[in-house]
Parts: sequence; structure tokens; C-alpha cells
Amino acid sequence: MTILVTGAAGFIGYHVSLRLLARGEQVLGIDNLNDYYSVELKKSRLDQLLSRHNGFQFCKVDFADTAALSNALQHHNIDRVIHLGAQAGVRYSLTNPHAYVSSNLIGHLNILEFCRHNDKLKHLVYASSSSVYGSNTKLPFAVEDRVDHPVSLYAATKKSDELMSEVYSHLYRVPQTGLRFFTVYGPWGRPDMALWLFTDAILKGEPIKVFNHGDMFRDFTFVDDIVSGIVACLDNPPPDDGQPKAGGSITPHRLYNIGNHRSEPLLRMIEVLEGALGRKAIREMHPMQPGDVKETYADISAIQGDLGYMPTTPIDVGVPKFVDWFLDYHGISR
Repeated sequence: MTILVTGAAGFIGYHVSLRLLARGEQVLGIDNLNDYYSVELKKSRLDQLLSRHNGFQFCKVDFADTAALSNALQHHNIDRVIHLGAQAGVRYSLTNPHAYVSSNLIGHLNILEFCRHNDKLKHLVYASSSSVYGSNTKLPFAVEDRVDHPVSLYAATKKSDELMSEVYSHLYRVPQTGLRFFTVYGPWGRPDMALWLFTDAILKGEPIKVFNHGDMFRDFTFVDDIVSGIVACLDNPPPDDGQPKAGGSITPHRLYNIGNHRSEPLLRMIEVLEGALGRKAIREMHPMQPGDVKETYADISAIQGDLGYMPTTPIDVGVPKFVDWFLDYHGISR
């Protein structure tokens, strides 16, 4: 049988595919290779997967295109789905809202419909986001908290995905696990994320933009820890036993936070980055951006209790690993 990974050319999708292939799984990756960020970076990730692993197949398809998705999947024996593909980015949603409705709402619905009509399906694991916590002030964020006040369209679409999944688990008993990721970083990361932007600017001697005048905190989570959580969830579908699950559902649908369970000051991350690069940043202070939040902090007790998940990578270890990859990928000597 085959595991479907959507967004396989993306940052997390690439790493998840690597982990699954390393343990002998057959993986079908799909991605539309859009130009939200460097298509060449996405192709480089795919080259790594295709050149090193016979168990990986790739199909370029937009999962928001119902007919194209159906055609792409109809001849594959898929029993598990890891749905990571989405239109990412909080700030981009301010100027391109329709992209989020297409990918994150219609696309999620198409994946749900595929799973609903797949008699072999054992489990759908899908990506949500810590952004759903919006303007919540109680820290750390717990999956039991209400998430009724998003501050970006991106967050609103991710909460909508959770609600749609709840309906499909209720009506059609589709076993699902939704994962709220917290600030994922690491090798092969996204160019629109702060760590990449800061690293690139520091190496070029350009100023970095530090929002909210540096008074920001993030639960930075290294990608290997995220992948460990995803795979643990994949291997443990929620039972359809009528008992409450993480997040409160009595259907076979649960919600977990996956974070580092450590809210780090943004300025400390910058200091660790400066140390890894051996250069000081030129800091340009700015006010808070629309759609952003001051602090994120994951309560991971639910996934710890159910699956034994425990992140192991502090930023003092993870940030230098990203820097090493960044320099190597761009052919930059220290």
C-alpha cells in the first residue's frame, strides 16, 4: 500500500517523505509547484527524493482541482494520507485571499472527499496551524482552548479545515488527526520565514526587520521533531469508540499541538543565529504587522500523554543546523 503526501515538494512534506521512505514505505507525493516561493527550491527537494529513493513517486497536480486530483489518484492503492499541502503564509493572505480559499478550503474538501470514498483508508493526518489561536492570551495554547477569534485569513481557513474534518469524522467516520504546528524551522526551510530572511540579510550585510520592536516570542520547533510527531500520529489513528479525544471530539477525530513547548524570545533566536554565522545583525525595529501575534507557546501534554511525543532540539542546536545547510545549499564559505 501507498502513503499519499500532499505538498511533498514543500518544507515539511519533503522531510516527512524522507522519513517514511527511510523506513521502507511507498510514498506518492503530489504538489502543484506554485510560485509562492522559489520553484527551484521545491524542485531541488524533489530531486533529492526521486534520485535517492525508489519508493517515491511524484505527480504534479493541484489538489484544489477536483477532476485533476481524482485522475491522479485513481490508479494508486492509498491507505493513509498525510495532507500537508496548503497556501501558507500569514502576510500573503492579506493581499491574495482567493489563493487561501482555493487551496486551504476547496483543497481540504477534495482530500476529505477522496478519503471518504476510499474503502482502504486507515487514517488522514492533516496540517492545521498554531495561527488558529489568534488573539488568545492564555499561555501556553492548549487544544481545548476556544479558537473563535483568528487575526488572519490564513488562520481562519485552518480553523475551517478543522471544522470540516470534524463533520467528515462525524458523518462518515473518517479517522483523522489534525496537527497545529508551531513555527517550524530547519534545513530546506521556506524562504519567507524569519530564519531564512534573517540569515540571508546578515550574510549580505543588510538590515533585518524586527517586528514589534523585538518584543516577540515563538515556540520554534525543529523540523525533525515535527516529523517525529507526524509519523507517530500516522501510526496511531484515533479509535471510533465514542470517547472524548484530544480537542474534545467524540468522533474518530483528534487535534494535537506539535511544538517545542518552549517560547523563546525572538531576540534570543537572533543572538543564536549571529553566533552560528559569526556575524552581527543590523537590526531595524518595526511595529507589529497586521495579522501577526506577539507570542506562541504550545501545550503539548495531549500528544505527550497519548503518543509519548517529546521534542529534543533546542534552538541552540537547530539554528546552527539550518545555517550549515543554508551555506552549503547556496555554496557560501564561512
